[in-house]
Amino acid sequence: MNLPNKLTILRVCLIPFFVVFLLLEGGQNQTYRSISTVIFIVASLTDMLDGKIARKYNLVTNFGKFMDPLADKLLVCSALICLIELGQIPSWMVIVIISREFIISGFRLVASDNGVVIAASYWGKFKTTFQMIAVVLLILQIPALTLVTNICLWIALILTVVSLADYVVKNRKVLTEGGM
Repeated sequence: MNLPNKLTILRVCLIPFFVVFLLLEGGQNQTYRSISTVIFIVASLTDMLDGKIARKYNLVTNFGKFMDPLADKLLVCSALICLIELGQIPSWMVIVIISREFIISGFRLVASDNGVVIAASYWGKFKTTFQMIAVVLLILQIPALTLVTNICLWIALILTVVSLADYVVKNRKVLTEGGM
């Protein structure tokens, strides 16, 4: 169990604490929201850190290849679902985002069965970055940043669709060769 994998596990372990603090008192307590924001930011930073360490020191493992993207999806999807509950984001946006994650996971599963590794694309990385920024801004609820928050949320949604299209186009052979 190397350091990047420990950071990935830490990210997963932080998710319940993030959710609890965000939803305590119906999301109305600013202290709890601030704590949830700090937890989310720390968890998000572990995503960046674990990948850099793994690549720099050649610590890439099958566990990391599987768990790192899963941990990201769990973190972001948990946040988005909580934000639906708090009435801060429309459910249709979250459905689009989560649907993309299921589709890409399915692609990766079929590809893996055929010995093909589908690497994360830059579009996917930009998408994750904007999703995480939008989540932080939504949690913070700073009135002066409402326009910026909405722009980040829409950019995240657009990047979600663009990255899905990019994966499908670049990996369409997986569908035909994978027997789907």
